Amino acid sequence: MADDVNTLPFFYGNITREEAEKYLLAGTGSGLYLLRQSRNYLGGYALSVSNSGQCFHYTIERHPNETYAIAGGKKHRSPVDVIDYHSQEMDGLVCLLKTPCNRPRHMQPKVGPFEDLKEKLIREYVQQTWNLQGTALEQAIISQRPQLEKRIATTAHQQMPWFHGTITREDSELRLLNGSRTNGKFLIRQRDGKGSFALGLLHKGQVMHYRIDRDKTGKLSIPDGKKFDTLWQLVEHYSYKADGLLRVLTETCVRPEGETDMSSSDHPGLGHTLQNAANGVFHLLKKIPTLDRHKGSRYGSADRVNTYESREATNRASSNEAMPMETEVYESPYADPDELKSSTVLREQLVLEDGELGSGNFGTVMRGIYKMRKSKKPVAVKILKNSDNDPSMREEMLREANVMQQLDNPYIVRMIGICEAENLMLVMELAELGPLNKFLQKNKQTSMKNVTELVHQVSMGMKYLEEHNFVHRDLAARNVLLVTQHYAKISDFGLSKAVAEDQTYYRAEAHGKWPVKWYAPECMNYFKFSSKSDVWSFGVLMWEAFSFGQKPYKGMKGNEVLLMIESGQRMESPVNCPPEIYELMKTCWIYRVEERPAFTVIEPRLREYYYDIAQ
Repeated sequence: MADDVNTLPFFYGNITREEAEKYLLAGTGSGLYLLRQSRNYLGGYALSVSNSGQCFHYTIERHPNETYAIAGGKKHRSPVDVIDYHSQEMDGLVCLLKTPCNRPRHMQPKVGPFEDLKEKLIREYVQQTWNLQGTALEQAIISQRPQLEKRIATTAHQQMPWFHGTITREDSELRLLNGSRTNGKFLIRQRDGKGSFALGLLHKGQVMHYRIDRDKTGKLSIPDGKKFDTLWQLVEHYSYKADGLLRVLTETCVRPEGETDMSSSDHPGLGHTLQNAANGVFHLLKKIPTLDRHKGSRYGSADRVNTYESREATNRASSNEAMPMETEVYESPYADPDELKSSTVLREQLVLEDGELGSGNFGTVMRGIYKMRKSKKPVAVKILKNSDNDPSMREEMLREANVMQQLDNPYIVRMIGICEAENLMLVMELAELGPLNKFLQKNKQTSMKNVTELVHQVSMGMKYLEEHNFVHRDLAARNVLLVTQHYAKISDFGLSKAVAEDQTYYRAEAHGKWPVKWYAPECMNYFKFSSKSDVWSFGVLMWEAFSFGQKPYKGMKGNEVLLMIESGQRMESPVNCPPEIYELMKTCWIYRVEERPAFTVIEPRLREYYYDIAQ
């Protein structure tokens, strides 16, 4: 886990190499060190250390598998672990890290200009790219903040006043020579569609051009220059250090007002925010108070995704994890007012396709196409087998449909309607990748970040149920379906119950065919079910997820599991499961109901952990 470095007394934030050296050389002794934010590696850090009166700097890169390492060095799970390791082993460093160089009293880590603008950019990006508002907007930001931050960072240059798009070399010279001819006046233009750019720099009345190329890993640099993840990092660097240029960048050549080649036409608010913040000089970005980072979701249809993204396909190649908002099933099937929500689906609206998605005691699940008024939607169709001999099955299926039709949340499989035809059919959203446990069994290379992302989404769905007084009663990895590798939905509401507002639990009349290994003690002992018993089940689901689909209490029978729980024992941590996650599991398995955390507590804890490892 990447610890919250902002709380470390020796973390200085977005300071320059020269500023770091000033702090280190004011101290005494070799091995004095500090940590700062990398100004060229997105999500990375820089370690600065003094030795014999000299300062040395090492980049701590963040790798795709959520580990951190000094280039060529041993990988660790957080920047703090890198520092702890090098306090014991030099392993390529000039000396051991001995003494932290703590920030001066009352000094907070320096926040970079992009960090100040990020909150506004994320909110406007989600609003306008996916046409989201209200609760859906908030859920999108909560669930997908790390991916959104990376996407915003790698596309933010389009909104910067110094970025002039695909103008010609000649046009760039005319713009730089127009108006003031300050040495260091600059702009950046796009050279081609392959991610290549050019920096135009005014020096002694002449315009110098520097090519900015993108290498195979997506890094940007002028020839033989320092490499950066984003254009704004490159600009920030050369604003305080020439480093191969004829001079530092001093004044922005502002893009002409109303120019439509930028994505500002797609995102007028976004462009306006940065234009005002830049105010003609890029490095004088005004500080905007940071918004509450715990806000958060939904999506509009694919044809609404605008050209802001299509123009940045190259930049996005390095962060192409599909976001839930990019799928058709993120938006409610009933979001279009012309597609009225109905409890029935006509048989002629439904086309069943070959091949089963699954089966059970009730019958089969088939893939189908639901012909709506304006569009066609792929669906899953739960088909009840002949129920003449067992009418209770039909009643159970109708009860499930009744519960599902009251729920509308992006992280819960939505009910579309009931079709009464050759058999009773429940028409639901389609989640093509199937159950979470089976997916993880087949894909053991899935990163901890990805597993945490999916588990967090389940906690968001369960928080929604908790807030609406619904008890699931069958929460398990087999009942979490994947739309994509990065998008999970809770399913199977056959046992679910709505709890009256003046009650905190539902009491079953008798024992049934219950999934004992997922049930809390009060369920088995007193037939009492509540959101807190769902929390216990969620702890088991977490164990399944972080063990990559293993069966809980493997080899044990139901009564043995009950005896184990009553004796105070709990399942051991899955292999390589992060300790923070196992601790959260154990809080879900607290025996006393009132001491167990609610989903309103669990969801933000998982969110924070996910942010930490994803950043």
